[in-house]
Amino acid sequence: MPLPTPLSLTAEEHVARARADLRIGAPVALTSASGGALVIAAETLSQARLTALRAAVPEVLDLAISHRRAETLRARAYDGDLARIAVPPDADAAWVLATADPSRDLATPLKGPYATRRDGPSDLHALALALAKQARLLPAAVVAVWSDVSHVEKLAAESGLTTLTEIILRRAVETAPRMQLVSGARVPTRFAEAGRCHVFRPADGGEEHYAIEIGRPSRNAPVMARLHSACFTGDVLGSLKCDCGPQLAAAMTQIAAEGSGILLYMNQEGRGIGLANKMRAYALQDQGFDTVEANHRLGFEDDERDFRLGAEMLKAMGFAAVRLMTNNPAKIAMMLECGVEVTERVPLKVGHTTENAAYLATKAAKSGHLL
Repeated sequence: MPLPTPLSLTAEEHVARARADLRIGAPVALTSASGGALVIAAETLSQARLTALRAAVPEVLDLAISHRRAETLRARAYDGDLARIAVPPDADAAWVLATADPSRDLATPLKGPYATRRDGPSDLHALALALAKQARLLPAAVVAVWSDVSHVEKLAAESGLTTLTEIILRRAVETAPRMQLVSGARVPTRFAEAGRCHVFRPADGGEEHYAIEIGRPSRNAPVMARLHSACFTGDVLGSLKCDCGPQLAAAMTQIAAEGSGILLYMNQEGRGIGLANKMRAYALQDQGFDTVEANHRLGFEDDERDFRLGAEMLKAMGFAAVRLMTNNPAKIAMMLECGVEVTERVPLKVGHTTENAAYLATKAAKSGHLL
């Protein structure tokens, strides 16, 4: 018997459950006008589940990867942003992971040649990759496709799988999640005794983000603000590979010197790809690739962060205009697009060392940072 409407899951909750399912290696059902599919993230795929997918006799069994990863593998990406690699009948879960994860390329160099599909729709494959990215997994997924949507819905119902429609998932990808202020308290720091930490929780079940408010900034004037993306290695470990730790300290120091301001600490590690993928990127950098090249080999874009979240936090706290501490023009553009006025860009050029010289040069040359 179906649950009453107020007790049933919302669209956001369905997407949050699907992300969690992919992270534990469970299948997710996707449906669209073109058909239906069962999807499992390549990174968490088990041999037992791959065998079960084959036993379900799909019309098509593909490994969807981004065009960035396809370029590395010399696989043809006929679908623009992605490639559909036909999974060979004798391929196992280890083959799938080796194909998806470039940090394993030296250990498993012989994986191809690959047969990629060019006929038929690829919308479900694109949605599978978008969902994997949201789950902070490698952008690669095994996609078992049937043209009969009812068959997929029946399989999903019998197995208790999360089912998403194309409309629900596309809306989740294209729309910034609603941000809710859930708690806050006084937190004196070495930078300023008059500090408060506010915790925001996105309605889509994603990572929490934090606003550190120093002093009592006016809501009627542009506030000194910094959007700082979490960097465990730089902020916590003091890594010399980046300038994140020094930027965090310098921003807090400058805000304290101003007497008031806001630092938004965004949990978007590794430019939005997550810490596990960031470590994969570091392993690739040790092989001679720069930051952008490493991200591309993993299948990601240069920067996967969503700065709309920061704009939503600022507006929720009553700020309409900022003096933004940044070297990144993309942050300014997103603030303006989201209705937050940027009255001044305040440069933040600190933390330059011989260890991170190449990293900073890449940020300037390939990502447009004003260094």
